[in-house]
Order: sequence, then structure tokens, then C-alpha cells
Amino acid sequence: MKVLISAYSCEPGMGSEPGVGWNIAREVANYHEVWVITRPDESRDIIEAELARNPVPNLHFVYFTLPFWHDSRRWGYSGGMQLHYYLWQIQAYFVARRLHQKIGFDLIHHVTFVKYSNPSFLSLLPVPLIWGPVGGGESAPKPFWKDFSRQAKTYEISRSLVRWLGEQDPFVHITARKSAVVRATTKDTAERLYRMGVNYVQILPESGLSEQDIAMLARYEMPPEQPVRFISMGRLLHWKGFHLGLSAFARANLPNAEYWICGDGPERDRLQALAQDLGIARQVKFWGKLPRHKTLEKLSESHVLVHPSLHDSGGWVCMEAMAAGRPVICLDLGGPAVQVTEETGFKIPASEPDRAVSELAQAMICTAQNPELRVKMGRAGRILVSQNYSWKVIGERLSKLYVEVVEQQRSSFPPSLDPQTPSQFRTY
Repeated sequence: MKVLISAYSCEPGMGSEPGVGWNIAREVANYHEVWVITRPDESRDIIEAELARNPVPNLHFVYFTLPFWHDSRRWGYSGGMQLHYYLWQIQAYFVARRLHQKIGFDLIHHVTFVKYSNPSFLSLLPVPLIWGPVGGGESAPKPFWKDFSRQAKTYEISRSLVRWLGEQDPFVHITARKSAVVRATTKDTAERLYRMGVNYVQILPESGLSEQDIAMLARYEMPPEQPVRFISMGRLLHWKGFHLGLSAFARANLPNAEYWICGDGPERDRLQALAQDLGIARQVKFWGKLPRHKTLEKLSESHVLVHPSLHDSGGWVCMEAMAAGRPVICLDLGGPAVQVTEETGFKIPASEPDRAVSELAQAMICTAQNPELRVKMGRAGRILVSQNYSWKVIGERLSKLYVEVVEQQRSSFPPSLDPQTPSQFRTY
């Protein structure tokens, strides 16, 4: 089939949104003729260099940016880029319409940005559209705001306001209604889409891992039993919940354990002060921001991933930890709640901070004192990732979904997921 992919963010060798854009396009091109519309300012040279090294005959890129605003990074990565993204989506409609007149697409897939509260104007074309997975509908539960600084609370309020404004955009509602398939990264986002009038949403992660990464992480052996090392990885932001992890580690009272934190950000000083106040500073190591391979080395030296994020649409580190055979302790929120299962880790209810800290601590004690459980959960995590989260598997399932959408485009019934897809990814 002839498939058009909209990937505002797309770059080989990257994680997060650029990696989603690149990997989906690259894998789908194994099955169909794919055209990708994206921006030239950040990734064109990198994409062309990668295609020169590893040609993909079925993969074609169409680059464009706003004629009056070439650099999407101007005015910052938050407000400025979001405005650029919205205007770029309008231009994408006209670019895609001209391409469709020449090529005649069978299907369109909006891939990035992964944001449910911004429209895809490609939904106005007379071609079936798959929208997403889209995320962003997650919020930090209100009881947890009591630990936030004033600046952090301002951020949460602003984020909610911007999201609410997006939900009022009639083009967002048009995108939701006209999409043949709507995919969401989390239950929170799905609920917001249902409130916008969508009748059917598939819930599944946005991200995946390459076959090479899975093979590399599969070689990580569990370290010696002592000391047991817990690790958290990510930017040190208030909503990442690392303060909950530290509080739980202190409450667990594990004198022969260590807690490693990889990453940097505005919360670092506050977290270091908290570790001192809790009396665990000698057991906590802040490694700062490290290159990815160094961060994964720290993961290989650890036993359990602690990821207490309060609103994460994705949660790539959970996939990496499971692929490395490490149990995951997370909150039952956002993307991690979709990825992690009872067999691969602990999902802690996030109803109230003190209770969450207490249950996080109990999970730490359980994994620290039970090496057999760590091995069992780690083995289950590796199986889960290899069967569901490799980009190769994601590409295979997308190809089947594309065929089903095109075949059923005149049917009133929504396409179903591939029958092999785990039941936690299905929403009817």
C-alpha cells in the first residue's frame, strides 16, 4: 500500500518522540511504500546520512517548514515549538493534499508529536487516518501537589490550562471523529478522548526498542546479591516523583541497600537536601546526567528500577529495565501502568502520598529480600519486551492494522488489534 506518515519529530538513533517517528516509518517501510512528511531543521542531514549507510527503498522523505519561521526551536522548546507545531500541521495539510493528488495514498498515519490536544489537519483529506498513539492526558493526582514547590504548581496549572484550551479546539474534535482508528498511550488520555466523543480507543505504548538494544540488554546479568541497588533514571523534575522514591527508600530501612539516581534537572538540589534530611545520604548516589550507554551501565549494576513518575505518557526506562531483566517498581499511573504487569513488577496505587510511599517501601523490601523474585520478574520482563515492545513487532502489527483499516474503511465497525496483542492494550 501507499502510506503517508506525518512525523513532525523524526530522527534515527534517538529516543522519545524523534525515535518514535523514525522507527515507525522505518519498520512500516518493510511492508508498504512509505512517504514521511517532517521538518528539515533538526534532522534532515542525519536522516539522509542514515539512509545513505542503510538504504530503505520503500522509504521517502518530504521536508518542509514554515516559510516565515524556519527554525522551530526559536522562542524555546515549549511555547515556541508548540506554536510552530500547530502552524506546521496546517501547512502539512496542503503539502499532503498535493502529494495525494500525485500519489494516491491508501492510508495516513499521524505519528508525532504524540499529543492528543492538538489536531492533525490531515484528517480533512479523503483518506483513512490512524491518529497516534497520542498522549498528554495524564495529570499528577491532586493529593500529591502538597509536596510541589510554587513553581511546580504553576507548571501543573499551566499545563492543565493549555490542555483544556486544546480540548476546545474544534479541529481537535474533527480529528478525533474522522480518524479511522484513535490510539492512546494511557488510560487517562483515552478517557479524555471518550469525553470528546470518540467511540473507540486503543490503548498501547508509544515507544519500543530496537532488536539490537533488546539483544544488548538481554546480556545483562543480575549483579551480586549485596548490596541491593535500586536505580531511578530520568530528568530530575518534580513530576518524575523521585522525592517519593527517596522517602520510600528511607522508610524501607534497608541498611545494606543503595539508591542510585541518574539524571539532572532543577530538582537536584532539593532531592539531595531531602536525602540528607531523611538520613540516607550515605546510601544515595546522584550520578548526574550521563550518556545513554553510561546510564545503561549503571542499570546493569543495579537490581531494581524505581520509577515513581506522576504523569508519564511514555516511560522508556521501564521498557529498558524489563529488557535488562530488572523488576520495575512504579506508580499505577500513565505509560508505566500500561507497560508493567504484575509478573514484571509492582504497580503502586497513587491515591495519597503517604500511602504510596508506604507501599513503594514495601515493594522495595520485598524485592531486596527475595532474589528469586527479582530473577522471576526479570525473566518475565524480558519475555514481555521481546514479544511486544520491539520495533520489529510493532511494525508487523501496524502493517496488519493498516491492511485492516483499508479493507474496512467503508464499514461502521472499528478495526480490532492483532489477536496476539496482549489484552491490556485493548479497549472496546
